[in-house]
Amino acid sequence: MKILIVLTSHDQLGETGEKTGFWLEELAAPYYRFIDAGAEVILASPKGGQPPLDPKSGTQDAQTEATRRFEADEQAMRALAKTVPLSEVNIEDFDAVFYPGGHGPLWDLANDENSIRLIQQTLQSHKPVALVCHAPGVLKNVQDAKGKPVVAGKNVTGFSNSEETTVGLTNIVPFLVEDTLKENGGNYSKAKDWHVHVQQDGLLITGQNPASSAATADALLKLLK
Repeated sequence: MKILIVLTSHDQLGETGEKTGFWLEELAAPYYRFIDAGAEVILASPKGGQPPLDPKSGTQDAQTEATRRFEADEQAMRALAKTVPLSEVNIEDFDAVFYPGGHGPLWDLANDENSIRLIQQTLQSHKPVALVCHAPGVLKNVQDAKGKPVVAGKNVTGFSNSEETTVGLTNIVPFLVEDTLKENGGNYSKAKDWHVHVQQDGLLITGQNPASSAATADALLKLLK
């Protein structure tokens, strides 16, 4: 079992002058769910190399058992420093794809041709794609074989408008995940803010927020088994 994890390469939080990137918990928790299940995990990003970490996800109050384990894991940190460029990824080499969130993906992965092609080819190859928190926004420009939005008619979730309001970035992000999923015809649902919520519809698995990271990974593993 071989799983590809795709991270953002974008580090600028709009025009604020602040940094963004991927959210550590949303990488670490799924990473160890996969590793502990015996999977081989490969990390990729649009630019390759070291992807930017959202500094807020590395603060003390954002730490979890998984994030502490990851940061103390020399093998994991080496893999993170040397992510594979997305342009070099062949979906035939993998059984599934997982996208962690953080705000970064809204700027680069949502518009990245290699990412769009990867998701389309994965689903058309009858392999699952799982995305958590802001990462479901990466589906914005992904179409199915008939040219329709890939989320149209699908049960999906992702970072909610109310959660974006809580973190104060509603007017900073290029688009709102909840609104975009709905606009593309997705059957969007959510739990209370910051509660675990996962939706699976066929080969597409989505999680609402950082708290949903492990549960989203577990849903992917269940589908693979």
